[in-house]
Amino acid sequence: MIRFNFRFRVVLLSALLFNLSSWAASRIDFIEYELSNGLHVILHQNNEAPVVSTYVLYHVGSKDERPDRTGFAHFFEHLMFEGTKNISRGELDKLIKGSGGNFNASTSFDRTDYYINVPSNELELALWIESERMLHAVVNEEGVETQREVVKEERRSRYDNQPYGSFFENMAKMVFADTPYAWTPIGSVQYIDQATIEEFRAFYKKWYVPNNAILSIAGDIDIENTKALVEKYFVDIPRGAELERAQFAFELDASPQESEVIEPITPLPGTVHIWRAPPMTHEDANALDLLINILATGNSSRLYRKLVDLERAAVNSSAFTYLQEKAGMVAVFAIGNRGVDIAQLDELIKTEVENLVENGISDEEWQKAMNIKEAELASSFGTMQNRAESLAYYRRWYGATDRINDELDLYRNVTKEKIQEVARKYLTQERRYTLHYPVPEKR
Repeated sequence: MIRFNFRFRVVLLSALLFNLSSWAASRIDFIEYELSNGLHVILHQNNEAPVVSTYVLYHVGSKDERPDRTGFAHFFEHLMFEGTKNISRGELDKLIKGSGGNFNASTSFDRTDYYINVPSNELELALWIESERMLHAVVNEEGVETQREVVKEERRSRYDNQPYGSFFENMAKMVFADTPYAWTPIGSVQYIDQATIEEFRAFYKKWYVPNNAILSIAGDIDIENTKALVEKYFVDIPRGAELERAQFAFELDASPQESEVIEPITPLPGTVHIWRAPPMTHEDANALDLLINILATGNSSRLYRKLVDLERAAVNSSAFTYLQEKAGMVAVFAIGNRGVDIAQLDELIKTEVENLVENGISDEEWQKAMNIKEAELASSFGTMQNRAESLAYYRRWYGATDRINDELDLYRNVTKEKIQEVARKYLTQERRYTLHYPVPEKR
């Protein structure tokens, strides 16, 4: 998935972290219920530290946009910090920081989410703020024009003016062609410029409704008191209209494509090999995740050892895994050393992929992948913010909140044979997309 990296560092980090081994041995208990307006609520009580995290997940991302109005979901990630009917512009930041907390948001293809971390005695403040944003967000000319410039600058600095900054957009355009995943959350500047204030207001009214949201609260809470606060601030928010989402087909079998991207800021040759993959909830998803880790994630992965350490053909090699709600892709990339031909990088990657497909993985590779996954999951469940996020994540995409307690076992049940099976199924040369970034010739 894409997360825009402008979250504040958690002020109370030392209080929020938990011992990883104790996590592995314990359950994450929760209760969940639904308000009459459709808002799904998840509560997790943990009184080890006097902190609480609220997390609101709206089921709207870039795939829910019109092709001629891309970037709206990401735009609202920013716009929702502008202010509300009862929170003046610029006051939201002061309220949360003044309480000793921090907050931010992110956007992906499938969702937009907002979190607030505060001392537990400020829970009511956090809930009031989120209810205000759900019901009373101000969408006016001043805020819209401000955020137009913010979003355009973010695109310039993070994508347009960075070497290989167009990797992800070009990957999505190729692999997700003819689907709403073909454009990425950052969107297109011209569409944000062309959009009217009425269009922004209609987007807010349609998607930012309680029946399209999950409210997850984790930390030092009293369950009954928290239920009362949720009722107080959210139950009277009107239910939105039933949502119609874009319907599309995504076939795993597709003809191979190759594309070359000439950019003046490309310093070293780069290549990306991409394959279509199933959605995140598919039965092959966990095996595919472990497969890509073994193949190309980290300095001890197969591709890094081969391309960087042994052949000295590349300065870096890594992997992408993007399994989304309705489609997915996996990819490996390499940045070559100066003077190395892209064809050499392609052949080295091709050989290593074929070796894994034909011969499978070793016991040591399986164990290492599991060790990495266990640490990753423990980290993702180790803070109250991450627990609130994960509970909402499993509820939204799997319809099974308790998967938070089963995920590690599900990974442990993936055998070496299953990993080889999915390698043979998905990483075929006949279905491979290739993206090349040659170094431009000097004039």
